[in-house]
Amino acid sequence: DITYYDNLDDFFSKNKDGNFFFFTTKARQTHSDVTYTDKSFLFFGKETKGLPEQLLFENPEKCVRIPMINDSSARSLNLSNSVAIAVYEVLRQWDYPDLLCSGKLTQFNWEDA
Repeated sequence: DITYYDNLDDFFSKNKDGNFFFFTTKARQTHSDVTYTDKSFLFFGKETKGLPEQLLFENPEKCVRIPMINDSSARSLNLSNSVAIAVYEVLRQWDYPDLLCSGKLTQFNWEDA
C-alpha cells in the first residue's frame, strides 16, 4: 500500500506511534547502536543536502550515522547504498523475516563437506 502525505508535519501527525530514525552524517551514534522496533520509519535526505538540520537538532537521540571513511573530502555514501545498509540492519535485528538465510550448492552438497 502507498500512502501520500502533504508534508512532514502531515506524516508525523498521522503516525504518532511511529519510531523515527533520521540517517545523517552529522549523527553522534551509529545505525547499529539503536533498536528498530515495529513501526520504525527510516528517513534519508537528498544526496546533495541531507535532512533539514532543524529536524536533526530537535531529534538528537533519533539521528543515526552509517560509519564511513575518516576523510574530510568524503561527504557521504551514495543514497541507494545507505538505504540498503539501513534496511538490512533492520532486517538483521528482526532475524530476517520471510528471507531465505541459507543456500545450496549446484554441484555439491554442504552435508558432504
